[in-house]
Amino acid sequence: MNSPTAPLPPAQQAALTQALDAALPQTQCTRCGYPDCRSYARAIAEGSAAINQCPPGGQEGIERLSRITGHPALPLNPRHGQEAPRHVAVIDENWCIGCTLCIQACPVDSIVGASKLMHTVIGPTCTGCELCIPVCPVDCISLQPVSGDRTGWQAWSSQQASQARERFDWHQHRTQRAQQENEAKLAATAATKLANLAEHSKLDAEALERKRKIIEAAMARGRGRHGPDLP
Repeated sequence: MNSPTAPLPPAQQAALTQALDAALPQTQCTRCGYPDCRSYARAIAEGSAAINQCPPGGQEGIERLSRITGHPALPLNPRHGQEAPRHVAVIDENWCIGCTLCIQACPVDSIVGASKLMHTVIGPTCTGCELCIPVCPVDCISLQPVSGDRTGWQAWSSQQASQARERFDWHQHRTQRAQQENEAKLAATAATKLANLAEHSKLDAEALERKRKIIEAAMARGRGRHGPDLP
């Protein structure tokens, strides 16, 4: 971890986070210990993470972060992995059962398919993050090397990083929107049942009132999490 320093003003910290994020490979692999590249960049800007925790960026990536932060360019921390050639995921179509778990795990929407149908990886957009491998229940996903002996930023380009960032941002937007839409539907269903609770229940008046309070409290918690737009 970096030596403690006085925290930057919010505007400077935001600008530093943006610069650091732009220097990361955007594989979103989580090997740095953070859920995505931007979270890692923010942690560096806050002084709570070191600059040598990104295996996909390798030593050149550390040097890029060093130039931005002024911190020494230390060797890659082996706790987070080793610098290696770039790989992409490949699905064995003979074993794929169409469970969609790998589709849900992919941070850049590089796996296509549907429930109970065979899935496939879009090779050119796969970042090699490996997040799809542990979730596969039939172990039908493997990694295929695609960069020869080239590692780190020698195996990855700024253009690929920009594309990965755009795909990750869209993935985040899409999944958050889907979650909000699903929760809105559930809230609407709960509101309908609450409005007609007496008609759909065989409970006595006292038990019915307790049930009403439980449903109202659950709906209030939902509104608190997602704002006043829910019913």
